Amino acid sequence: MALLCRATVLQTQTHLCTNAIVPLRNFSVSSPLQQIIKLSRLQVVDNSAIGRAAAISGRPAKCIHVYNKKGVGTLGDKILVAIKGQKKKAYIVGVKQKQKPFVPRFDSNNIVLVEESGMPTGTRIRVPIPSMLRGKEGDFTKILSIATKFI
Repeated sequence: MALLCRATVLQTQTHLCTNAIVPLRNFSVSSPLQQIIKLSRLQVVDNSAIGRAAAISGRPAKCIHVYNKKGVGTLGDKILVAIKGQKKKAYIVGVKQKQKPFVPRFDSNNIVLVEESGMPTGTRIRVPIPSMLRGKEGDFTKILSIATKFI
């Protein structure tokens, strides 16, 4: 008798699910993550052609690898991103996660695309970048030279 009751409950649940109206969506509605890990959505803030094309098409860049031991990207880390069907390297210049004192917190996770040689893909950076990147280890001199605003 218990098996019969369970089967009836399962039948009614599937019957209710098949009659429900489920809206179809063709876009992602999840919010950007508070930390940068694999598959995090990122905003390209330089004026590169590939970054603009990704923003216009509504398909933002996604992180596919973080070049550090923890696997969590923070300000100034180098990452590998997938953008418009290509793999590009980028530096993180703004993060949404909680920061140390006197380090700015941003509304979105921002990156600047760089070529394999370390040269930035764009010629200008459209948003302010943290001035603490000057003291960070790595090749930030080229990125800092194309930036117009610092905070």
